[in-house]
Amino acid sequence: MSIRRTPVTESPNRNEEQTSFHVRYAETDAMGIVHHANYLVWFEEARSAFMRARGTSYTAFEAEGVALAVSEARVRYIASARYDRRVTVTCRVERVQSRKICFAYTVTDAETGELLATGETHHICINRQGRVTRIPPAWQQLMAGA
Repeated sequence: MSIRRTPVTESPNRNEEQTSFHVRYAETDAMGIVHHANYLVWFEEARSAFMRARGTSYTAFEAEGVALAVSEARVRYIASARYDRRVTVTCRVERVQSRKICFAYTVTDAETGELLATGETHHICINRQGRVTRIPPAWQQLMAGA
């Protein structure tokens, strides 16, 4: 049996995407509260859902010889997410620059709407040699919602 986390595309905003899932037991500590590091994993999952909803993926991006490396990550914990609760992670593009993309996130309780956490990640575009490079124009447009 596999556990699937399915994206929910309810947001009317072209520059954001939502994905909802139940908190897994393995993501919690002995008190049944989500371990802080898992929020960054959820952010990554939301970014992947964002790409898939636009008909592409990080794999396609990397096939062009570039990657988005995380250069900064922040999480603000507001309330505890707990085992087996359904949460919704919303990912939106905050800013697109020639070499950098910034995403913002909210994590909410899917049933009550309670805000659990907010965060952001900044990504720089690098080539296969690990050097900072420009984001390909088509990807800039895709990320900016053009």
